Amino acid sequence: MNNKTLRTIFLMLALSLSSITINAGNTGTWNAYMAYHDIKDVEKAGKMLYILASDNLYSYNTNDNSVLTYDKMNILSDCDISLIAYCNAAKRLVIVYRNGNIDILTASDEAINVSDFYTKAMTEDKTVNSIYIHNNTAYISTAFGILNLNVSKAEITDSYNLGFNVAYTYIEGNNIYAASKEKGLYAAALNDNLLDNNNWNRVGEYVYKEENIDPELLETAQKANPGGPKYNYFGFLNFTGNKLFSVPAGFSAQAELRRPGAVQVLDENKEWTIYQDDLAQITGHRYEDLLSVDCDPKDNSHVFAGGKTGLYEFRNGKMVKHYNVDNSPLESAIDDNNKNYVLIETVKFDKEGNLWCLNSQAKTQSLLKLTPSGQWESHKKSELMLEGGRSHGALTGAIFDSRGLLWFVNNHWNTPALFCYQPSTDGFNAYKTFVNDDGKKLEVEYVRCVSEDLDGNIWVGTSLGPLMLKPSEITNGSNAIFTQVKVPRNDGTNYADYLLDGVDIRCITIDGAGRKWFGTNGNGVYLISADNMTQVEHFLTSNSLLLSDNIESISINNLTGEVFFGTEKGLCSYMSDATQASDKMNDDNVYAYPNPVEPDYTGLITVVGLTLDADVKITTTNGALVAEGRSTGGTFKWDGCDLEGKPVASGIYMVQTATSEGKKGTVCKIAIVR
Repeated sequence: MNNKTLRTIFLMLALSLSSITINAGNTGTWNAYMAYHDIKDVEKAGKMLYILASDNLYSYNTNDNSVLTYDKMNILSDCDISLIAYCNAAKRLVIVYRNGNIDILTASDEAINVSDFYTKAMTEDKTVNSIYIHNNTAYISTAFGILNLNVSKAEITDSYNLGFNVAYTYIEGNNIYAASKEKGLYAAALNDNLLDNNNWNRVGEYVYKEENIDPELLETAQKANPGGPKYNYFGFLNFTGNKLFSVPAGFSAQAELRRPGAVQVLDENKEWTIYQDDLAQITGHRYEDLLSVDCDPKDNSHVFAGGKTGLYEFRNGKMVKHYNVDNSPLESAIDDNNKNYVLIETVKFDKEGNLWCLNSQAKTQSLLKLTPSGQWESHKKSELMLEGGRSHGALTGAIFDSRGLLWFVNNHWNTPALFCYQPSTDGFNAYKTFVNDDGKKLEVEYVRCVSEDLDGNIWVGTSLGPLMLKPSEITNGSNAIFTQVKVPRNDGTNYADYLLDGVDIRCITIDGAGRKWFGTNGNGVYLISADNMTQVEHFLTSNSLLLSDNIESISINNLTGEVFFGTEKGLCSYMSDATQASDKMNDDNVYAYPNPVEPDYTGLITVVGLTLDADVKITTTNGALVAEGRSTGGTFKWDGCDLEGKPVASGIYMVQTATSEGKKGTVCKIAIVR
C-alpha cells in the first residue's frame, strides 16, 4: 500500500471520528487585536501605501489590492506608533514609536530596529514631534533638538542638542531650519558644524505648519482598512457566551483619562462588533470612560455597561435606555443634577437575570439591583457610606462566587476595602483592615480587584501584592485573617518569601487548571501554579510579545485557553495550555484537534473536554503505550512523539482517559499522517 493510499484511508477515518472543529492557535503563540480606525498619515511608496491609523500600521498594495497589518506579533519591534515617513532614496519606511524607539521597514517587509535613542539615558525630554526626509537622511525633530538618521545604514549619525523644542525641520538651499513654537525659527548652513549651537541663529518667527493627507490617498486608505476594533482601549474585559466583551475604562481614583465610550465585542470568528457609540448626541452629555460590562445570562443580545456617566442598556448593539439621575435611583457624584458624573463603576448579572450595580460617591445610594421586569431595589449599607454622607469613592470589581456571594472592592486611597454581600439573606461583611496570618497589619493603599479560585478561596489584588481569604474566614468580617502565601526559597534555609510581595496587582483571573494570572501595574503578567508555589511564567515587554507592562484587565476563553490582556496600548493574547475542566468525560465533549494531523503540522496536538487532573494515556491500536500525563484543567497537550521523544509513525492512536480518582473515562482517536 503506497503512502498516498494510506493517507487517504487515514483522512477518511479521521473525518468519521469527529465533526467538531475549534478555532484555536498553538500553545505559546501570541496575537494582537489592534485598531486601524483613525487615519493620521498616508505615505505613498510606489505601488504601496503605508497607513498610520490609531497608532498602528497597515499597508495597501494598489496593484493586487492586498492589505497587510504590521504589529509586534509579526514584524515590528514595538507598538504605539507616533510618526511614519517614507524615504524614496532608501526605499524604506521610517517608523517612530511614542517611547522614542525606531524601526526601519524595508521593501521586503523586514523591520530593522534602531534602539539607540530609546535606550540612551538622557535627562532631556525625548518626545518626537516630526520627521523630515531629505535624500537618504531622516531629520527627526525632538523636544531638545534634531536627530540625524541615516535610513540606508539604519543608524543615527548625529544629534543636535539645540536646547529648545523643535516642532519641525526642513532644508532649503544650503541651509537647515529648525522651527520652535517657543523660540522661533532658527537656521544654520549645512556645511557648518551643526553640533555647535553657536552656528544656529534665529532668523524669524515660528509659522504653524499644517499636515494634510492627500484626499485621494485618504479615501483609498479608508476603503482598504483591515478592520479590527475601533479603539485601542481595553481597561475592562469580560469573556462570556463565547464572546469577549470589552469597554475602555479610563476613570479611577488615580486618573481620569476620558477615553471614548465604547462597547467592543470580539466573537468566536475573530470578528468585531462595535456597539452604537454616538450616544452623546442622544443623551446630551458626555459618553466616555465606560468601566464595566456584562451580558444577560438569559439573553446574550442584552447587555449593560456602567461608567462615569451612568448605566447604558443595549440590545443587539443598539442603546435602548440610559439610566441616570432623571429616570432611576442613580445619583451624581458631584451635585444633584450633574449627568457627566453618575459613577457606575461595576455591573454584574446574577443567575436569575438581576443586574447588580454600585453607585460610587452617591449621596444616599450604594448597592442597587435592577430586576428583569425593570424594577429598581436599593440595598444601601452603612458600611458603604463615608462619614461625609456619600458612598465610597471607587466601588468596583463585582463578581459572584460559587456560593452565590457578591464580592466587590473600593479601589480608593481614602478607604481601601473588600466587601461581601449575600443577596439571599441581605447579609453583609466589610473588610477594611488587612491582617496577615503572621499577625501583621498591612498598610494597603489600594484594593484593586477580587477573584475566586477553584478551591473557593477569595483572592484580593492590592497595591502590596495578592492576599487570599480562606472560606473559613469569610464570615469574620473586620476580624478576618488574610493569607499571604509563603513561597519557600529552597536554598537550604527555612526562609520563605511572600508571593509577589510588593507587586501592585491590578487584575486576577483563574484559569481552568486553577492557576492564577496576575496582571500588574508596571510589572507585566505573572502566571502562578494552582498550589501557589511555582512561578510558571512572568511575561514582560522585554521577554515576550506583551504590548505593555501595564496590565489593566485579563480574561480567558476557557474553551480554547486563549488569555486576553487589556493594556493602554491595545489588546493582545497568549494561547495557554489550560482550558476549563469538564464535570464528566464522555464521547460528546472529549475530542482532539487537529484531527487528522497533517504531514506539515508541527504544533502540539490538543485533547479537550477532560476533567480536572485527568490521567491520559495515548496508545497504538495494539495497546502499546506511546505517551502519558495529566490534564491541565480540561486540556492535555501531546507533541506527537513517543516515550523516547521520537515522532510517531502514521497511524490511528487511542486516547484513553481516567479521572483523578481512577474512574475510567472515555476514549477518542487521533489520526496522524506523516
